[in-house]
Amino acid sequence: MPQDLAFWLPVVIAVPLMAAVLAFLLPRAAFPISLGAALITSGLVCWAALAAVNAGPATHTVGGWSAPLGIDLVLDGLSGLLLVLTAIIGLAITVYAHGYFQPGDDLVKQHQYNFFWPLWMFLWASLNALFLSADVFNLYVTLELLGFSAVALTALAGKPTVLKAAMRYLMVSLSGSLFYLMGVVFLYAQFGTLDIRLLSAASAETPTLLASAALITTGLIMKSALFPLHFWLPPAHANAAAPVSALLSALVVKGSLYIVLRLWLEVFYPLADTVAPQVLSVLGVGAVLWGSLQAMQQPRLKLLIAYSTVAQLGYMFLLMPILLKNRDDSTALAATMSFVFAHAVAKAAAFLSAGSILHALKDDRLTALSGLMKKMPVTTAAFAMAGISLIALPPSAGFLAKYQMLQSALTNGYWGLVFVVIGGGLLAAVYIMRVLGPAFKKVEPYGAESTSKAVHVPLVMSIPTLALALLAIVISFMGVYLLELLAVGTPWVLKGGL
Repeated sequence: MPQDLAFWLPVVIAVPLMAAVLAFLLPRAAFPISLGAALITSGLVCWAALAAVNAGPATHTVGGWSAPLGIDLVLDGLSGLLLVLTAIIGLAITVYAHGYFQPGDDLVKQHQYNFFWPLWMFLWASLNALFLSADVFNLYVTLELLGFSAVALTALAGKPTVLKAAMRYLMVSLSGSLFYLMGVVFLYAQFGTLDIRLLSAASAETPTLLASAALITTGLIMKSALFPLHFWLPPAHANAAAPVSALLSALVVKGSLYIVLRLWLEVFYPLADTVAPQVLSVLGVGAVLWGSLQAMQQPRLKLLIAYSTVAQLGYMFLLMPILLKNRDDSTALAATMSFVFAHAVAKAAAFLSAGSILHALKDDRLTALSGLMKKMPVTTAAFAMAGISLIALPPSAGFLAKYQMLQSALTNGYWGLVFVVIGGGLLAAVYIMRVLGPAFKKVEPYGAESTSKAVHVPLVMSIPTLALALLAIVISFMGVYLLELLAVGTPWVLKGGL
């Protein structure tokens, strides 16, 4: 079975890549091509994840040349979980975008319609390639491809503010890549290989490894928009088209986070006793507090959600000291990955809800949302369920993830993190209620803030949004299956639960 499974690993990269080329050459058929590729890729990924749980990890040697000379594609629990997450959100966004992007006489709209589909398929191929890569230089290549496609998608909206935000995003992305590449040079100079498994076996605490870890981690946290290097994220996420905002927040930033986890758990693990894990955790604390406080002050819905992303990204770095303290007790890894999954689904639902609101009202100012529940009950309910998960109220996936975080922090004596997790949830409740409060407010039919002029939101946009929002609630009941997948092929034993 692992050999049969290995044959299909390059296919989950090739299918969206071929769809990107066809969508570019045949723009009138871009949606059916993209939808077909999304269905095939999602089906293959889910089948591969199930096969890996039953038969173990799989490795595909690209071109017949194995490491250290060649490049391997590896499917294990960590990569498999993120592939499944990408498939779920990718399929929903593909359907949603069909209603959001429509061809027309307007040049900007036609431009968006023609180029969204090939860029989106290319981004999906880049994500799949990144999660399957087992070579630090190949990770650099896929990270660059991911960044370029994400910047191009951000710029599709065409407005001057969007172009400025996209250019800033591009500069930060290129700068982060430069730091990463310099760190790769240090690794190769020290160990003579770039394969992650070989590096893990040979890795030892040396000044060269420390320099490499500092450079690579700095580059990756720039791309992940971890506080205080988050300045590029709110303008990019808030001003991009709604499906692009959902992609950026739910999936793109997870690529950099995945590499941080992968490299620190394997290649940089000898540095676990240094100050680096504590520094990452402190930056995570800063992100939770600063992002939440900024979200509480934003006048626009999409900008509020964008700063919420800054805050939520901080949680993914909080447990780094615990995660690297003892890999045999990996409740921290289970909690972190559970939060990654919960955040991605909830934040995608939140941004798609905001896109539907903007589509209907032509305005996403919070003052324009009064009485929204009466006019757009499905969209409002979807945002409310996403908000429940972001706040971490039971029985949502966010609640389960934060419960695991609290359990891990208490067990290891990190009381400060306990207060941060609880306090962050309370702050999230404040900024989520800034949206839901007006939405459930009863307004006069002809009041200044009435939503009576809202246009209809098509089902092709409402259904994927509601599906993701529901998933943000019910996924907590599927934690045992996610744990089984996460445990595949890891060199340590997962004792925690999702």
